[in-house]
Amino acid sequence: MSAAAIPAMDKAPRRPTVLRMLMRDTGGAISLFVVILILLLALFAPWLSPRDPYETDLLAIMQPPDGQYWLGTDGQGRDILARMLYGLQVTLFMGLASLVVGGTIGALVGFLAAFYRRVDGLLMRLMDIMLSFPAILFGLALAAIFGPGLTSVIIALSIATVPLMARIVRSSALVVMGLDYIEAARATGMSDTRLILRHLAPNCLSAIFVFSTLRLGQVILLGSALSFLGLGAQPPVAELGAMAAQGRSFLFIAPHISVIPSVGIFVIVLAFNLLGDALRDALDPRLRI
Repeated sequence: MSAAAIPAMDKAPRRPTVLRMLMRDTGGAISLFVVILILLLALFAPWLSPRDPYETDLLAIMQPPDGQYWLGTDGQGRDILARMLYGLQVTLFMGLASLVVGGTIGALVGFLAAFYRRVDGLLMRLMDIMLSFPAILFGLALAAIFGPGLTSVIIALSIATVPLMARIVRSSALVVMGLDYIEAARATGMSDTRLILRHLAPNCLSAIFVFSTLRLGQVILLGSALSFLGLGAQPPVAELGAMAAQGRSFLFIAPHISVIPSVGIFVIVLAFNLLGDALRDALDPRLRI
């Protein structure tokens, strides 16, 4: 055996990256492609939309999909394709805003509960109380106080996300807190804030990211349900849940008005759920061999 071959044998095999792990999973690769496509459609909606989503055509009311209107028109003669594209913007904004606000607060609570064990019991009992109230109940209460609208839905979904994120972050942070390098960092006199930001939080990012991806699909579904009930986006704003609700009166004569937005919600939620499952597997160190 030549000497040049010896170093090659000593090299450890390269561990696949998260992206490569996703690409190996057929469901993960497809869901990633669909999520990217959805984001691009929402981002470039003003340029992709064939018409003004709020322009009415009384001569084309409840027209089925054809060569002129690819997804048909609604009860006021508005182009459903144009409204779907703009509705993606509103639906994704509602979900992302709720996730960012509720996730940030929940992560902070989870880190505090794991790091300061004296307040752990109090914070977790508060989270348990919040978990006992469904998001729809929060939506009804906020709609009664502030009136229906996107703001009320975002606040309700944010509140519902806080305890879930707090429990995920707390359980992940407790594992990290038991590692030796945390005790070593404490022994050096590192401040609590720096210890949390530099050592604790980065090692919990994978769990936070996976949960956020899964939760985003759930938040979008809940937000669409609240809009369907009339608590979210108000007419004439294009939002997928509200669009599905507007077609309830025409289910037997023009089912496409409700079916198409409902299918859109289904595809979005399914894509984010499959992507979250694939990310969970890709970030699992036991599978990255």
